[in-house]
Amino acid sequence: MGENVRVAVTRVIPDAGLNLLRDAAQAGEIELEIWPHELPPQNDELAGLLRGATGALTLVSDRIDGAVLDAEPQLKVVSNFAVGFDNIDVDAATAHGVMVCNTPGVLTETTADMAWALLMAAGRRIVEASDYVRAGNWKTWGPTLLLGHDIHHATLGIIGLGRIGKEVAKRARGFDMEILAYDEYQDETFAAELGVTYVSLDELLARSDFVTLHCALTPETQQLIGREELAKMKSSAVLINAARGPVVDTDALTEALRDGVIWAAGLDVTDPEPIQPDHPLVFMENVVIAPHIASASVDTRDKMAVMAATNLLQAIRGERPTHLVNPDVLG
Repeated sequence: MGENVRVAVTRVIPDAGLNLLRDAAQAGEIELEIWPHELPPQNDELAGLLRGATGALTLVSDRIDGAVLDAEPQLKVVSNFAVGFDNIDVDAATAHGVMVCNTPGVLTETTADMAWALLMAAGRRIVEASDYVRAGNWKTWGPTLLLGHDIHHATLGIIGLGRIGKEVAKRARGFDMEILAYDEYQDETFAAELGVTYVSLDELLARSDFVTLHCALTPETQQLIGREELAKMKSSAVLINAARGPVVDTDALTEALRDGVIWAAGLDVTDPEPIQPDHPLVFMENVVIAPHIASASVDTRDKMAVMAATNLLQAIRGERPTHLVNPDVLG
């Protein structure tokens, strides 16, 4: 290995993982370069950071495509600090002999917690109520002040009943909700145990009081929720997105919230991301927007950092990474 094994980290991650890489560098196993800035490297900066690197630890904001891989033929592993890897062209990576790794499982429950927080905040107008108090508008108790919608006994529609979607379903049971799900792959055993009913997308949209998105971003799910889909929802419905921003057509959602096609939205992700501070969604009282923090608990981010660093070091050391997205790359 030695001095020729260069590792690039595209942002400062929690010390729990970063120290594993620092230890390897201290031992002379790798050369380590860390992008120190708050904002992610732009294309030319990313190219410079990756130049000559054998391994890279990346974030979802770093686009690793065929052009990047063509420019760095010595690159052997890209370890993503995320469960999703839509920022990486996995097919191109496999063709270039580059291992792609991710951090699955560890953020499942934390993300489900955040989705639930968004659901409750949007449904019960929590942010709007807090702003109301901070602005000095609270004069007295009022029988029609800031009325929201009940969550208990409501109908919840889950689009994407994978690991995170299932955890959201478990939380819904505590609120005695009717649970509908739409997913190409159906886990009938789980559905029977939790009382989940699989339905078509159209039926889910029409019946649900709350619709929450937990599908991966793929060509098939790009703008899965557009004008036609929003028009099928109840005018009292709340849309939650803690998946990926491009699953929703942002212009269509803006219009639907403005025109009363749906009642509210809770968003942890947007398209584009970050959303600009002058975007109409930012000023809508019926929208709660968080800056992509669904996995942002201390414990979860530490675990993600350790997992991402471990994946990278395993690949560098000639081992099979524990969380390898493209096993075909090993032949």
